[in-house]
Amino acid sequence: MKYIISLSLLTFFLSSAMIQKNTITKPQPSVYQPDSGKIIYETYCLACHQEDGSGVPNMNPPLIKTDWVLGDSTRLINVILKGLKNTEINGDSYSNEMPSHDFLTDYQIAEVLTYVRKSFGNQAGPISSEDVKKQRAKK
Repeated sequence: MKYIISLSLLTFFLSSAMIQKNTITKPQPSVYQPDSGKIIYETYCLACHQEDGSGVPNMNPPLIKTDWVLGDSTRLINVILKGLKNTEINGDSYSNEMPSHDFLTDYQIAEVLTYVRKSFGNQAGPISSEDVKKQRAKK
């Protein structure tokens, strides 16, 4: 009986250690991988900015060829980290407040912003998780 209990405990501890090893030690890349931000976009952005990035007139701004997307990546990172309200983009006003998405990891933010900067006809460079980490530290 003692042997069976001891074997069961040993099996439990070994399997727990294997699970922890596999989930904790796996590093995440700090540079965008092609199309990896699409799932994050579909989860957190699509409802407001639409499948094609066109936004909703007077409510949610488009993500298509605007200075906010194609310009300085610092401003775009801060929109995700801090949110945004009462914004004018390309001469149009947008009333819906974008909440902060600072619960996303640096890597997830880099993925989704790079996806946006390379989708919908946009052709801007990638954003790294290091870029996001620097901005988050300033928050």
